Amino acid sequence: MSEKKVMLSGIQPSGDLHLGNYLGAIKNWSARADEFDCYYFMADMHTITVRQNPADLRRRTLEQLAQYIACGLDPEKNTLFIQSHVHQHAELGWVLNCYTMFGELSRMTQFKDKSAKHTDNINGGLFTYPALMAADILLYQPDFVPVGNDQKQHVEITRDVAQRFNNIYGDVFKLPEPYIPKTGARIMGLSNPDSKMSKSMPEGCVFLMEKPEDIQRKFKRAITDSDTENCVRYDPEHKPGVANLMSIYSAVTGKSFEEIEREFEGCGYGKFKPAVGDAVVETLRPIREEATRILADKAYLESVYHQGAEKASYVANKTLRKVYKKIGFVAR
Repeated sequence: MSEKKVMLSGIQPSGDLHLGNYLGAIKNWSARADEFDCYYFMADMHTITVRQNPADLRRRTLEQLAQYIACGLDPEKNTLFIQSHVHQHAELGWVLNCYTMFGELSRMTQFKDKSAKHTDNINGGLFTYPALMAADILLYQPDFVPVGNDQKQHVEITRDVAQRFNNIYGDVFKLPEPYIPKTGARIMGLSNPDSKMSKSMPEGCVFLMEKPEDIQRKFKRAITDSDTENCVRYDPEHKPGVANLMSIYSAVTGKSFEEIEREFEGCGYGKFKPAVGDAVVETLRPIREEATRILADKAYLESVYHQGAEKASYVANKTLRKVYKKIGFVAR
């Protein structure tokens, strides 16, 4: 039997997970474990390019890990770990800093965006983070890195750095391919259906750990449209708010848009919006309850990230030793 191909993804614990994250991506991840050897890590080292409250960062890192498990990422089938627990990330990150060009770094969109938002803290890490990101990826010699279209630039610079290193030292790194997943539901904000649901607009964002009454309140206040017909019809161009609510309802119930239109025919938004809220509450309830249970079991959570780091470190060390030998470092 052929070995599974390797897939890797790192996620920054810089905010709480929300419905858009779940329906757009995480919901589909658990099925990948049967097809790929998957590594998922909490990218806590990347978060500190922007100032963090230490207690919040620790809390969010563990909460995110618990939520991933609650969403179906079985630690027995996926390698789940915290980035800062695997020292090879920082070590290879420094080496790749020396093989990443200043011009490449200065063209990165994320550096430009974050520099504009955090003018009082344009630090070196913010500029050189792509070298650490390349290390995150290349340590595990993955075949695929799942990304959205807006993140392809990160895989491209990783491939460029890997190719540059390989051209000098031979075949050291596998060149990863971006893995554009089959489209999950694209969920827009409840308060602004023209923008993707985002933690930066909390009033229109439904968080996985949110209380049912708060979720329901957000759906009751959700933007629908300004026309007077007050009917539930899928028309993204003219009724983006209603179309977004229908997309959410379809994603959590499995019903088609035609079935939803028939279900709410003649009912108006007063009945439709609370029904969507109820369906979302029931979808998220088992995730919230399971994540809460996992967070209360500190010994279990510790065992997950210890075992994950141990496995990740074993794989990462093989790559790092090869790199150190190639560039001429004396063996330990």
